[in-house]
Amino acid sequence: MPRDLTRMRRLTLAAVVLGFLVRAAFGVFYWVGKPLTHDEREYLVLAHSIADGRGFTYDDRYETGTGQKFGRAPAYPLFLAAIGAVPPGASGTPDSVPRRVQIAQSAVGAIGVWVIGLIAGRAFGPRAAVVGAWIAAVYPPLVWICAYALSEALFSTLALATALLLDLAVDRADRSGTSRAGGALALAAGLAGGAGLLVRSVMLFFLPLAALWLARRRRIALAVMLAVAAAAVVAPWTARNIRVHGRFVLVASDGGVTFWTGNHPLARGEGDMAANPQIKRADLEFRAAHPGLRAEQLEPLYYRDAFGHIARHPVWWLGLLARKAFYTVVPIGPSYTLHSTKYLTASIVSYLALLLAAATGARHLRRSRSRPTAALLLGASAVLVCLVFFPQERFRIPVIDPTLIIMAAALGSRRPDLA
Repeated sequence: MPRDLTRMRRLTLAAVVLGFLVRAAFGVFYWVGKPLTHDEREYLVLAHSIADGRGFTYDDRYETGTGQKFGRAPAYPLFLAAIGAVPPGASGTPDSVPRRVQIAQSAVGAIGVWVIGLIAGRAFGPRAAVVGAWIAAVYPPLVWICAYALSEALFSTLALATALLLDLAVDRADRSGTSRAGGALALAAGLAGGAGLLVRSVMLFFLPLAALWLARRRRIALAVMLAVAAAAVVAPWTARNIRVHGRFVLVASDGGVTFWTGNHPLARGEGDMAANPQIKRADLEFRAAHPGLRAEQLEPLYYRDAFGHIARHPVWWLGLLARKAFYTVVPIGPSYTLHSTKYLTASIVSYLALLLAAATGARHLRRSRSRPTAALLLGASAVLVCLVFFPQERFRIPVIDPTLIIMAAALGSRRPDLA
């Protein structure tokens, strides 16, 4: 048995190495010279300002497009600055993702492969760890997301690490009979969760769910440690936002327009403004009706307008919610058609195959002795984000797809009841 376990660990490590190589190869040899999206430009410009000592400011020397310049979550621009990324248009730099970003994110993605394997192995046994890691290593959406200057790759690994640490904390507390035993792991989960929240604000949907789960398990001390550690990471940035913007902004100021976009009368139930040009025009009209206001000042106005329309048309909103639920699962929304046929085919085929395998593997959950509850709550939080705002592939890939991989990995375990 020890020899077999060693072999499983080696195979998992091999998947991690493969995951890095596949991601790096895709970015360095295939995703070359591609135009940057609006979000990528903004992230790179912010990174350059940070590296120059000008803080989180947009340098007017670099064009970021006509969209609003929101106060973004700080951790991803900091990550880009730390690895020396430069913005589009800088001297000697092509208008595409810098290679060092793709290499660094390939390493981050490979760590994510390892974490997925650990979660699957804890739940369903060593063979499931191998299966989960190998699926994650070559799963197309997780591979290509590392080639973009976008926050999804970093967020995915941090979010999954948070879930793993939290599940391990509960395991340790249950074995010892006291929450104190899992305290260090809960604190680590809170630190990772706080860092994840500073990468993407949607982490805020997971942390309360996790705290409620811990409270239901009568692990109040663990819930407090999780919350305190996460708050300690986020609080300095929130204090900075209050000082800079003159109002409470927990992490980023793009929540209002995102909510408004997903719950607008013209919303189709999936996709952002790029997939819904009519909403883009409506946004220009909305901003024109409030001249002189910065993005941070517009945020509460977006929320007020959206909630007002929902209150006046509750039946319509329930229908919109049903469409969001459908598009969260079925990848045929308007945003998918913006991509090339090659991309669309690879994305949809790989996702549907994974969805089928996950639905089959999920049957083993009832026989697992160490259910990946925190990981499942993480996946549920991502679904909730899609329902509250709108479904989109970028919202799905970092969390929902890894959760499905963990479920699919159960098929590789001969005796899931012995995990």
